[in-house]
Amino acid sequence: MNDTHVRRAIDLRDITKTYENSGLKVPVLHGISFVVGRGEYVAIMGPSGSGKSTLMNLIGCLDRATSGTYILDGTDVSQLDDNALADIRLRKLGFVFQGFNLLARTDALKNVALPLFYAGVPTRVRNERARAALAEVGLADRGHHQPSQLSGGQQQRVAIARALINDPAVLLADEPTGNLDSKTSADILELFGRLHASGRTIIMVTHDEHVAAHARRIIRLRDGLVVDDALTAA
Repeated sequence: MNDTHVRRAIDLRDITKTYENSGLKVPVLHGISFVVGRGEYVAIMGPSGSGKSTLMNLIGCLDRATSGTYILDGTDVSQLDDNALADIRLRKLGFVFQGFNLLARTDALKNVALPLFYAGVPTRVRNERARAALAEVGLADRGHHQPSQLSGGQQQRVAIARALINDPAVLLADEPTGNLDSKTSADILELFGRLHASGRTIIMVTHDEHVAAHARRIIRLRDGLVVDDALTAA
């Protein structure tokens, strides 16, 4: 998507990433450029070693590019220091992982509210917003259940609610159905579809063509380059 009239959620310009390993330079990304507009639903695909995990870490402000420019929701994050990166990650991004990453001895409500705790939001406000986020993912009646009392699909819904709690500019999902059976995966993908329909911007990394087909656009990587960027039939 290159329409300059569309508000850009993600704008990557000639992004490169090179790691150093025992004095050897290992290039992983070789000049990645693309734009994701607000409200888009994009899947990033590629074989092992294609650079998709490195790219996801850069988009998620978990790592820095070696060169190039990254503009996230209007802010150039390329030159930000670690504290500023952590702040923008908290305010602008929501993360959903394959392994759920929930606190085991903490109930669903507190798991969902955790980003607001780090942001210094008062208890009453964060609990209200956590209850609303749980309702948004269909778990209004599970707030006081611990992860061990929830199915895998319910745990992922809690993780999605947590990712939504700060009303992020971009929802990043890394293999979000990787630990789920086919029926539960379909339920989670249906939820992502509803979130997209409500105006959420979603970027999902997956190796699964069936999962990627639920997105509206697929960006394919190979050897650290974008080799295809096309709309889907979804």
